[in-house]
Amino acid sequence: MSDFLKHFRSKQLGEGTEKVMKTQCPYCSVQCSMDLLEEKIVTRKRFKAKPNKKDPTSQGLMCIKGANAHQHVFHGERITHPLLKIDGEFVRIPWELALEFIAHQFKTLQEQYGTDTVGVYGGGSLTNEESYLLGKFARVALKTKYIDYNGRFCMSAAATAMNAAFGIDRGLSNSLSEIPDSKCIILVGTNIAECQPTILPYFRKAKKNGAFIIVIDPRETATSKLADLHLQVKPGMDAYISNGMLKVIMDEGYLDKEFIQNRTNYFEEIKEQIDSIDLLETAKESGVSVEQIVEAARQYGKAASGFIFTARGVEQHAHGYENVRQFINLVLATGKIGKYASGYGAITGQGNGQGGREHGQKADQLPGYRSIENEKDRSYIAKVWGMEESELPRKGVSAYEMMEKIDAGEISSLFVMASNPVVSNPNSIFVERALQKLQFLVVADMFVSETARMADLILPSSTYLENEGTMTNLEGRVILREAKRKPPNEVKHDWQILCELANALGCDTGFTYKSAEDIFNELRVASKGGRADYSGITYNRLREEGIFWPCPKVSHPGTSRLFDDTFAHEDGKALFYPLKKPLLMEIVTDKYPLYLTTGRIMEHYLSGTQTRRSPDLMKRYSEPLLEIHPETAAKYGIEDNTLLQLQSERGSMIIRSKYSDKIRRDTIFAPFHWGDSQSINRVTDPTLDPFCKMPEFKVCAVNILPLLEKKLVHQGQGGMAYEAMD
Repeated sequence: MSDFLKHFRSKQLGEGTEKVMKTQCPYCSVQCSMDLLEEKIVTRKRFKAKPNKKDPTSQGLMCIKGANAHQHVFHGERITHPLLKIDGEFVRIPWELALEFIAHQFKTLQEQYGTDTVGVYGGGSLTNEESYLLGKFARVALKTKYIDYNGRFCMSAAATAMNAAFGIDRGLSNSLSEIPDSKCIILVGTNIAECQPTILPYFRKAKKNGAFIIVIDPRETATSKLADLHLQVKPGMDAYISNGMLKVIMDEGYLDKEFIQNRTNYFEEIKEQIDSIDLLETAKESGVSVEQIVEAARQYGKAASGFIFTARGVEQHAHGYENVRQFINLVLATGKIGKYASGYGAITGQGNGQGGREHGQKADQLPGYRSIENEKDRSYIAKVWGMEESELPRKGVSAYEMMEKIDAGEISSLFVMASNPVVSNPNSIFVERALQKLQFLVVADMFVSETARMADLILPSSTYLENEGTMTNLEGRVILREAKRKPPNEVKHDWQILCELANALGCDTGFTYKSAEDIFNELRVASKGGRADYSGITYNRLREEGIFWPCPKVSHPGTSRLFDDTFAHEDGKALFYPLKKPLLMEIVTDKYPLYLTTGRIMEHYLSGTQTRRSPDLMKRYSEPLLEIHPETAAKYGIEDNTLLQLQSERGSMIIRSKYSDKIRRDTIFAPFHWGDSQSINRVTDPTLDPFCKMPEFKVCAVNILPLLEKKLVHQGQGGMAYEAMD
């Protein structure tokens, strides 16, 4: 830097024209911390994000999304005041009128149809405080049983599987810091290089240290490039591989018999099943050779330590729960858990996907990961909330099932906070039609999303730079996100909206918090003694460093590794699960001859409501692209970089082709970050997992048709649509 620039920089600082905001990326589950530098040069402001070198999780790294996360905060389409729809147009109204109108509508509908006629739909990006408060708001202020959130589509299969197998669900059983010393790592249906890129160095270090890395994925990805062995499985057939590996591990003597005997139950019940596994059938059904399955089993079986990590590729199925249980069987059979550099983890997707499901915005849960159907749990939370246990609603239904309840008329009004269900739900054409049947729809958001566009009333909420609160990252580490920037004048924090709306509904007590920290202190009490015990965590402690839960006392250091001595079931043992052969909900036919699978890309996040309002991210990836093998494309007359129509039994969408020789010839791939005619969820399958209610996002049968040339037009909602050219 020249002497002049140094002098100018010093002058800027001296005149107070440079501000530094300590914050966290609002996107994925790594929750990378950073400093956002705001410089004022004459009349123009310039922002630059700088990663925090002391961050214990990201270790001073930041991805392209984090570097540009601030752009949506200052976007011109941001909502800054309540909007009421009158004659099809949104009109600005004061907050007092908005709250009064919502309360009147909810009360009127509940008097007519009962308390459960109002539903609440939350989001996995809410802070722990707001997740907790949303659950309390639904059950105390609205007295409804119908509450769920978009995290149902993220972690429900793995969460249900972990609870069943281990007695507790925390994303990773160990801290990320142990990964570099592990000797074998299996990554199933996860593309961390694009979805959580700042943790990729942990795996690179492991490889440098001699780890054997196995990737199971239908696509060649940036993550699979790191692999020593890539098993290019047929979509949805992952469990065949895990079961085949288990047979090899047993036949070749890699079982940890002492661990099985002392720390698990039900292995004897599955031994006979293991004997009956046919590796040739396994190879045929999975699309992976016998030799590769055997090699994977030997490498994992003989390794002194090892991790298995799963993500949405193996979890987002109508048999996602059972898929995960099969891979947990491998962990238990080899004793690779509860010790250094060995364990299991589900790579959480959403920013607060972990904390969001722990404190009560999921249909069947109460704070602290308690069960809403457990009498002891109900009694405890009722006391914390100052109500009779009998007044506490029972469990409701899952996120997609709420859409079905709306379609059937059982839910007549919906309150949506920090979510975009029109884009994120499967079978989204049906979802949009269902929402049109609502008598009253309220959305709290930063932008007029595809869902907010349908609302009767929109409430403006604050962004990550403005809203203080705690998040729980993929490790189970609770971290404090401070926020020094003031929101625009009429914008409120989500927790403030909930408090004021509760008061408007007649709740004079229980919603009088003055800060996010006040809510967190109540959350600590509510979680005490639960599976997810935060009672020993305080804001003061978090200002020094993040803390792993469970943390039952202020003097407790937090628990970075689970299951060292015992699992969370009453007898302290983990549970094996019967072997299952996965069945596809849809198979290819002459009419629908290809398998579609979906996923994320590095530049965008979830439904794209925020990232599609980042100019730099949109420059890098402006529309969804369909990955298709060139040989497959030739068979169906699809040229590279041309528009096509993708069809399933549920509907169709429009997308541009992108040739890729890194995908199976029977499979095509599309990202899910766009709405309207570009929404891939217009075609996905809503069949639900019977255990966790995860939809079958990852596999459906489709066909493809080339389209006539069209032009791209901006919709004004951060998205695009296609219009036929004259």
